[in-house]
Amino acid sequence: MTDTARTQAPRLRVGIVGCGNISRNHIEAYAAIEGTEVVGVCDVDTARVRQTAATWQIPHAVDSAAALLDLGLDIISVCTPHPTHEAVVLQAAAAGVHVLCEKPISVDLTAARNMVEACENHGVALGVLFQRRFWPAAAALRAAIDDGTLGRPVMGQVSVLLQRDPEYYRADAWRGTWANDGGGVLMTQAIHYIDLLQWYLGEVAEVYGAVNTFKHGDYIEVEDSASAVLKFTSGALATLNASTAASPSLGVQIRITGSTGATAELSEFPEGTDGRLTIAADGASAAEAPARITAGANVDLAAINEALIPHHRAQIEDFVDAVRGGGIPAVTGRDGTNALRILLAVYESARTGQPVRFAPFPAGVAVPPARSGTAAETNEPSPPAEVRPEIRANK
Repeated sequence: MTDTARTQAPRLRVGIVGCGNISRNHIEAYAAIEGTEVVGVCDVDTARVRQTAATWQIPHAVDSAAALLDLGLDIISVCTPHPTHEAVVLQAAAAGVHVLCEKPISVDLTAARNMVEACENHGVALGVLFQRRFWPAAAALRAAIDDGTLGRPVMGQVSVLLQRDPEYYRADAWRGTWANDGGGVLMTQAIHYIDLLQWYLGEVAEVYGAVNTFKHGDYIEVEDSASAVLKFTSGALATLNASTAASPSLGVQIRITGSTGATAELSEFPEGTDGRLTIAADGASAAEAPARITAGANVDLAAINEALIPHHRAQIEDFVDAVRGGGIPAVTGRDGTNALRILLAVYESARTGQPVRFAPFPAGVAVPPARSGTAAETNEPSPPAEVRPEIRANK
């Protein structure tokens, strides 16, 4: 949709729940999109919500989602701690308000299912923030798959080697806890690249994984490192290695090899910078091969968030256009649920020492079926709570 079309369309009223660091990306994005206006912000921290409203000249600062919804919203952005997403989304859906939720969609599959079903039942859109899909290079890699440049994708490799220091985890009481963060590097950082991996390779059939805490065990409960092997319904294979124990950070590299033998590499280095795509194929020169990173670079969280603002805007713009046109956003609640169940399967596999196998999603069903037995019986991983004692023991 063009800016002119957005200007001519009815103005959309937007509310933001949660005034933490990432809320700035949402506020700036809506401010830059023609035909949208952030009319209210919400946070349980009175001082913080008032400061946010004052900084961005937002007319209403409230302390509950219910009060925010009373402002007559069209869209709500959910930027609260992970386990609180479900309650806000259910309230918004019941009020007929479209929802854009920060990742992860939730920390357990039951809540994710409830959120998607509620939005579907009330006829509102549900999007989940995976802004790295909106890198031009990420889209170009997907295009190289779609147009046959790589052939059929047969293998993937994801390396997420990031630096986080004690101050990062101590900045908010909920960070690094099972109850409020829901997990460590998998839930908070690697989920972005799990989403890209499934976007490129399709539906996952089986996951085998292990987790541990090597560096941050004195001040976090969750894992700081994880490895997994993924099998896809197409027959493709992939490996995932993720850690926040690297120092310095080596960023992220995603490689997709196709049946033609060509390999595409998407590199995010330093962390937060736009992904860069290189495709190595027969006949390519050495200069066209993926460059190797020979030195690391640590980047603070504020700089990472700053660098991601344009891609937040691109995804939010896509969501606004979907709302206006009655379409489907590029990243849906189903996508968020798929990414969540993959990482939860890594936790489950780490707990049991066995692979976790998924039943395929039935056609037209946006979320996994409800559990009615063990994880093995339903092909769904259990919540990560049971893995906690083992992770703590391995610090």
